[in-house]
Amino acid sequence: MTETIAYTKPSITELEVSYAEDAARHGWGSKCYDYIIKFEALFRDHIGVAYGIATSSCTGAMQMGLAAMDIGHGDEVILADTNWIATAAPIVHLGATPVFVDILADSWCIDPEAAEKAITPRTRAIIATHLYGNLCDMDALLELGDRHGIPIIEDAAEAIGARYRGRAAGSMGLFSTFSFHGTKTLTTGEGGMFLTSNADLYEKVLTLSNHGRARQQDKQFWADVVGYKFKMSNVQAALGCGQMERITELTDRKRAILHAYKAELGSLNGVSMNPEPGHVLSGAWMPTVVFDDNLGIRRDQIQAAFKSARIDARVFFYPLSAQPMFEPVRENKTAWSICERAINLPSFHDMTDHDIFRVCRVVEDLVQG
Repeated sequence: MTETIAYTKPSITELEVSYAEDAARHGWGSKCYDYIIKFEALFRDHIGVAYGIATSSCTGAMQMGLAAMDIGHGDEVILADTNWIATAAPIVHLGATPVFVDILADSWCIDPEAAEKAITPRTRAIIATHLYGNLCDMDALLELGDRHGIPIIEDAAEAIGARYRGRAAGSMGLFSTFSFHGTKTLTTGEGGMFLTSNADLYEKVLTLSNHGRARQQDKQFWADVVGYKFKMSNVQAALGCGQMERITELTDRKRAILHAYKAELGSLNGVSMNPEPGHVLSGAWMPTVVFDDNLGIRRDQIQAAFKSARIDARVFFYPLSAQPMFEPVRENKTAWSICERAINLPSFHDMTDHDIFRVCRVVEDLVQG
C-alpha cells in the first residue's frame, strides 16, 4: 500500500533530545528556569528585539500583550478575516470586539486600505497576521498606524524565518507573538513567545505572565495584579534551544520545499502559490496552492483528490466571520473566495523529491481534468 504523506511533522534530532533529557534530569530547583532564560535570549537575539518572554502558547502571548495595553470592554481590534481563531480569541476573552477586514489577493494577508476604512474612535490596535510565512505590507501598515496613532501588532505565529526589507518578521510592531506548536518550523511541542522592544510593555507582560507578581516584589506569594499562568516549561525550552541551534537549517529547508513546488507547478496555468516579492524573504511555513476561480475547482473536490492519493493536505483558513460565534462579513470577498479554492501542501522537513512529485501530480491532475 502507498504510504500516506503527512502534511507536517517536526524535525527533532539527538541534539534536542539530549537537551530535553538534561532538563528532565537536572533542570529543577535553582536550575528550573535555565533553559527558559537561554531560549528567550536566543530567540529575541535572532529576531532582533530587546525583550522576549517564552509562553505556553502563541495565544497566551497575544492575550497578555493585549491585556498589557489595557484593551478591554468597548475597545476594537482590527484583524484579517482570514485567520485562525487563536488570533481573535484573546480579543474576545478580554471583552473587546474583533473587527474583521478583507485580505489582499496576492499575499492573503490583511488589506491595509480595508483596515484603514474600519478604524473608529474605539480602535485600539491592528493585528498584522503573517499568513503561512507570507508577510503583510508592513510599510503601509506602519505608516497607517503612525498616522492614526494606532499600534501595529505582529502575529508572527507562522513567520519564523521571514524577513521584510531585511528586518525579521516579529521585529517591526509594538509587540509580536510566535508559535512553537508541533506543526511549526521551529517547535517545542506546544509553546510561544512574546517579543517587544518597549521596556514598559515588557515589564507589564512579565508581571502578568507570573500570576501578576512583579519581579521587584520581595514578598513571597504576593501578587500585585491578577495575572496569568502562561509559562513555558523548562523541558519545552530545552527543545527550543536545540531547535535554535538548527534554525538556519530548518528555515532554509522550508524555503527549499516551497521552491521545489514552484519549480514543478510554476508553468501550470490557473494556479498561484505563496508570493515572494523582491523585498520579502518568505518564511515558507506552509506552501499553498490557490486555484483560479474560473477553473471551477472547489474545496471538496480538492480534498477528495488528495485523500484518494493518500496525501494529507490542509484546507485554507475559513473566514473567521463565517464561523458561528461571529456575524458574517460578506463584504470581505477575497477572504470568502480564496478559502473555497485553495489547499495547503505537505511541507515537513524530511520530504523526499518523490513525495513532492506525488503532491504535484494531484495538483496537475486537478487542473488538467
